[in-house]
Amino acid sequence: MQKENGFTLIELLVVIAIIALLMAILMPALHRVRKQARAVSCQMNLHQWAIVFSMYTDQNNGYFLSGLAEGVSNVGKYWWMEPLKPYYTDERIRLCPAATKPYNEGGRVPFGAWHEGGDAGSYSPNGWLCNPPATMESLHGRTTENNWRTVDVKGTGDIPMFLDCAWDDAWPNHTDHPPEYDGDVVESVNNNEMKRFCLNRHDGFINGLFTDRSVRKLGLKVLWKLRWHRKFDTAGPWTKTGGVAYENWPQWMRRFKDY
Repeated sequence: MQKENGFTLIELLVVIAIIALLMAILMPALHRVRKQARAVSCQMNLHQWAIVFSMYTDQNNGYFLSGLAEGVSNVGKYWWMEPLKPYYTDERIRLCPAATKPYNEGGRVPFGAWHEGGDAGSYSPNGWLCNPPATMESLHGRTTENNWRTVDVKGTGDIPMFLDCAWDDAWPNHTDHPPEYDGDVVESVNNNEMKRFCLNRHDGFINGLFTDRSVRKLGLKVLWKLRWHRKFDTAGPWTKTGGVAYENWPQWMRRFKDY
């Protein structure tokens, strides 16, 4: 009788085991590639925002948004998103590819998106760039003497303009404490608003657009070294120059690079 060729049960089990082993080896690599792709897409979004802000400031003699939202009691995103809508058509650029699910649909920091009035986003501008009327001494509870107002200043490569963020706006100060845990976001005015930007969205980094129109990835601890406003101390208490120690940082941030 002719013998039929085929796999034995043992051979099939060996093949399945090999496939499972290969999958176990490849899955982490595939996961890293996906995260890297999202980070690159995020930076591409910010390059689009560079064009948006450039068009706005070019048409307003180099001045930034006023920070005012007429007719809206809850300012939030209205002071910047509404005036900028005429300058873009693809609403997807408001969302970092790693943070697309709104909080009201179950999204969570750092991979969730804020949601207001039918609009969602996961980026935010640096509020200290606002250009309110000269007669206004404060804007949304913050003194206006520190505002940059215009993009035509020295050192624009160190002045953040638009970044990954957990909320729709933020006014950081050099004395702001870091988040106690990843996702510790403060929503109240003038209270450690650096926490809104300090989130582990891209493996210890966020992406940011600067007023010189450059886009860079930023280590979380370097946020305290940037020139958020005119009197921001870049050698403040949360920098190496200012004397911060390893143990001063919350546990979840200690592994990140110091600046």
